Amino acid sequence: MAIVVRLDVMLALRKVRSKELADAIGITEANLSLLKSGKVKGVRFATLEAICEQLDCQPGDLIEYVPGESSA
Repeated sequence: MAIVVRLDVMLALRKVRSKELADAIGITEANLSLLKSGKVKGVRFATLEAICEQLDCQPGDLIEYVPGESSA
């Protein structure tokens, strides 16, 4: 897929564990894991906002468009 999720990178940079983030933003660890792996079809803006607030980052720090990565 041309959209690459970099949530795991931001978690490492901020030294935050997935469980801590999931608890702080009110989603399950399973859903956060799916988001980290890029296996979701979409993400709510409220969830994205909560992640950015907790990790003190911008949405562009979490997701990236990489041309040529499409899986057609």
